Amino acid sequence: MLLLLLKAFVIGGLFCVVGQLLMDLTSYRITPAHVLVGFVTAGVFLSALGWYQPLVDYAGAGASVPLTGFGHLLAKGVLEGVREKGIVGLFSGGLASTAGGITAAVVFGYLTALAFKPKG
Repeated sequence: MLLLLLKAFVIGGLFCVVGQLLMDLTSYRITPAHVLVGFVTAGVFLSALGWYQPLVDYAGAGASVPLTGFGHLLAKGVLEGVREKGIVGLFSGGLASTAGGITAAVVFGYLTALAFKPKG
C-alpha cells in the first residue's frame, strides 16, 4: 500500500515538474492553458500508442488523476464508443467516459463558489 502511494506521488509529481518547467523555461511563451491542452493531448496520443495504460497500471492515481489521465480516458471512451456504436461512438464515447469527472468538477466548483466569497 505504501509503495503504491509512493509511486503515485512520484509519477504525479513528475507531471507537475514537466508542466512547471515548460512554463518557466519558455519565457512565458507557453501559458498554463497551453500546458493544460498539451497534457490532455499527450494523454490521448500516449493512449493511442498503447503506452499510457501501463503507466496507469504502475502508478494508479499518479497517472490517472492528472490531465494526461483525462486524455487517456477520452481516448479509451472513443475506442469503446466506436466499438459499440460505430461512427456515432466517435463523437459520444469520449463524453460518456468522462461524464462523471466533468459532472463532479462542475458540482464541486459550484459548491465552492457558494461557500466562499470572491475578493475583488
